[in-house]
Amino acid sequence: MRLDVVTIFPEYLEPLNVSLVGKARARGSLDVRVHDLRQWTYDRHNTVDDTPYGGGPGMVMKTEPWGDALDDVLADGYDSGAHGPALVVPTPSGRPFTQELAVELSARPWLVFTPARYEGIDRRVTDEYATRMPVYEVSIGDYVLAGGEAAVLVVTEAVARLLPGVLGNAESHRDDSFAPGPMANLLEGPVYTKPPTWRGHGIPDVLLSGHHGRIARWRRDEALRRTAANRPDLLERCEASAYDKKDRETLSILGWSPEPGGRFWRRPKAVEE
Repeated sequence: MRLDVVTIFPEYLEPLNVSLVGKARARGSLDVRVHDLRQWTYDRHNTVDDTPYGGGPGMVMKTEPWGDALDDVLADGYDSGAHGPALVVPTPSGRPFTQELAVELSARPWLVFTPARYEGIDRRVTDEYATRMPVYEVSIGDYVLAGGEAAVLVVTEAVARLLPGVLGNAESHRDDSFAPGPMANLLEGPVYTKPPTWRGHGIPDVLLSGHHGRIARWRRDEALRRTAANRPDLLERCEASAYDKKDRETLSILGWSPEPGGRFWRRPKAVEE
């Protein structure tokens, strides 16, 4: 996979040289190229922004630097044999970035990121490149950052770890929180390793039992408990048919019941007199 990032702060992307992403780059599984947007400015101040039409606070990133930069990045990619580019635009107004979207992006051979600053990029840039390739406007959460570079790091790591050969154990990501499969829409439960006792804290006996069926059930129940506590919205949006008899028992203990519409809902707690 090839990744291009155009930014006014190339140094912000240094973490792409370490950990799993850095190792994937070193092995050649991931071709990451970071470009300084100011190389495509033509005034002595290297200006990349201007005041917004219609007034208002803040500045807007200009069309010319972005257009020239993206044209050159795409031309270089095609000349190098890359194909199938997709534009990834980090923005608070984009669609939520999820594990499902990470899987979708990991199947693409070439991603071009446009992390913005200030009030964002002139909309005509996105509209122009949407005529040439798929565009993903992506939000990593309901908050606002100073720029999109942090989102690039988040998306890149989530996508890169799904690529063949990046994780040491190819099965590792299958049990992740939000991963497709039997644990879909559930957070991952707690995990433990040696020693068996630490500062007076032990580990659940079931994990020492060697009984794979009981261990799997325990992990499923813990995932249900953690999801009910931290992300009840995930349980509410899942069809009741996704839960087996044991799941339903656990959910009932946790205060959840199936409704006629086919989903689970939280029973209101009794008011103590």
